[in-house]
Amino acid sequence: MSHEHDDNGHHPHPPTDVEARTRALESLLIEKGLVSSEEVDRIINMYEQDIGPLIGARVVAHAWVDPAFKQHLLTDANAALHELGIDSVGSAGTRLRVLENTPSVHNMVVCTLCSCYPWAILGLPPTWYKSSAYRSRAVIEPRDVLREFGLELPPETTINVWDSSSDLRYMVLPERPSGTENWTEERLVELVTRDSMIGVAQARVPSASGV
Repeated sequence: MSHEHDDNGHHPHPPTDVEARTRALESLLIEKGLVSSEEVDRIINMYEQDIGPLIGARVVAHAWVDPAFKQHLLTDANAALHELGIDSVGSAGTRLRVLENTPSVHNMVVCTLCSCYPWAILGLPPTWYKSSAYRSRAVIEPRDVLREFGLELPPETTINVWDSSSDLRYMVLPERPSGTENWTEERLVELVTRDSMIGVAQARVPSASGV
């Protein structure tokens, strides 16, 4: 298991003015009965799991069908994303590194000190990604954590854990599922999930996902 970490790159901040205003507005709308907390949760969940990660899913699908782009993505992710019209992965100056999963190597991403995350391509970070339990256990016992997510890897598989920072974020390039050799890029997008790009899951298997 490898673990990359840079203490100086982590900057847990108090809520920004925009975040504070957003929370105040949410509380006011709920208080006046204009929206329920359940509706807010549903919208956030939709953005976290469906809308937000769609950009990343398109990047993965394109890498699966275009070997030259895939190589560029693995060597210089920011430049490769620029080719697709994606000019940001987070705050200004943030670099992205893409990690390829293979039959023998599995990568997973964590941020041990805060919750650094490539939100511009993966959307909002899930609640569990920000939890102290995931942030600590992913480094110490990654195989157990993956098992709890429903991912059982062969004992011989090497698991690399990568620690994000404020200036360097990571995204996993999951393995392309077998049996999709003749699939179009648009169809492949449906197999890529947020969790597979964090590394706590694999891409959907066509027969199991119904796509």
